[in-house]
Amino acid sequence: MRQIHLVAFLQAQNCTTIPAAWRHPEARADFTSPEYYQHIGRVLEHGKFDIGFFDDRLAMPDMYTGDHAHTIEHGIRAVKMDPVAVLMAMAMATERLGLGATFSTTYHEPFYVARLFQTLDLMTKGRAAWNVVTSVNDNEARNMGRDKVIAHDDRYDRADDFMEAALGLLDSWDDDAIILDKANSVFAKPGSVRRLDHEGEFYKTRGPFTVPRSVQGRPVVIQAGASGRGQKFAARWGELLFTAFPTFDIAKRNYDSLKAACAANGRNPDNFKIAALGFPVAAATKMEAEDKRALYDTLPNETDQLSLLSEGLNYDFGQKGMDEPFTDEDMEGLSGIQALRDRVVQQGVANPTPRDFMNLTQRGRLNHAWVGGPKEIADIMEEWFTSPVCDGFVIGPSVLPGSFEDFVEHVVPELQRRGLYRKEYTGSTLRDHLGLPKATHGDWQ
Repeated sequence: MRQIHLVAFLQAQNCTTIPAAWRHPEARADFTSPEYYQHIGRVLEHGKFDIGFFDDRLAMPDMYTGDHAHTIEHGIRAVKMDPVAVLMAMAMATERLGLGATFSTTYHEPFYVARLFQTLDLMTKGRAAWNVVTSVNDNEARNMGRDKVIAHDDRYDRADDFMEAALGLLDSWDDDAIILDKANSVFAKPGSVRRLDHEGEFYKTRGPFTVPRSVQGRPVVIQAGASGRGQKFAARWGELLFTAFPTFDIAKRNYDSLKAACAANGRNPDNFKIAALGFPVAAATKMEAEDKRALYDTLPNETDQLSLLSEGLNYDFGQKGMDEPFTDEDMEGLSGIQALRDRVVQQGVANPTPRDFMNLTQRGRLNHAWVGGPKEIADIMEEWFTSPVCDGFVIGPSVLPGSFEDFVEHVVPELQRRGLYRKEYTGSTLRDHLGLPKATHGDWQ
């Protein structure tokens, strides 16, 4: 029987995706400690989540007004730690929970990234995943020695080449290469490890690769491409797709088109899991949940929103008056997350103002939240899952660790009661949890 997959959306920072989260009276303040993340990992594993994965940005938000002072003052994702180190702290406190980290194809080399994630997969006994991103704004570029971000579609062209190199390296060891024949001084089978000699348009790597295969073959690939070019990339490479479609109808259209695109690439759509982002505000009763939501709405401010819009769209919103429309040229020049721009245009506002962007995207605020007791939230999830418009859900927390604690306490048992969600893990690897076969050589080609 088809069952819901659950993914936790994590950040190695001082807040959740909502910058105001640190201001919540129940937010823990020890977000730089291993104990903080280990507690979250134990909560997620208790709730039988498939995976928790960390997003990442390679810069502090300082696009808005061209300065980082507002970021520091208001705590707008001011702390951004390396997600891989944090992931390993969580791995030490869990046994089954899948764990993923974000790594950019724009600012790293394929050999380094392949080695890092294959090592993670070995150290977690087959629980690792790599969230592939291309990076979106100039601030990240400047931190990584560049003047500006590469054009949107060009980033994905480079990323295609990157993936061919990285996955080629990950396939260069046979599963049974190591034999450890001490008597005959044979460590591994001759010919069981191959040089790659990849020479692509953008990347060149020779090999041989230095890390053996893991119990699940190689890490799971997570992708969140939402633009036209991004969806094409996701359909080719993604195994777990993170989507943020705000309405049922939009999610349905994209679910069908993404599955079709996956099939058009010669892939089995059943091995392409689509998880829809949701922000559940859960409690024992709907009334209690509504009170929680009301508190969240008191926390954000305009600076939160304008700062995150500036980062996401690679444009300083401080250049515009709040009610000054973007010109056609301005809109064309927004080079960051194009799906964010398109979301506004698709709502009928061709030349939006900063206020329009704030109101229509709700970026930096708790947006499209599912508010209710166990029944109300489970009803929403069941409708989306059984229609289907998704294969599971990315659970975005409003405050940590409370959002995950509430979801696991109140919603998970209701999903289990309805037969929609596992009561126990039935496998040990992340691919087991997701219902994906063990990765085999060349299955990505």
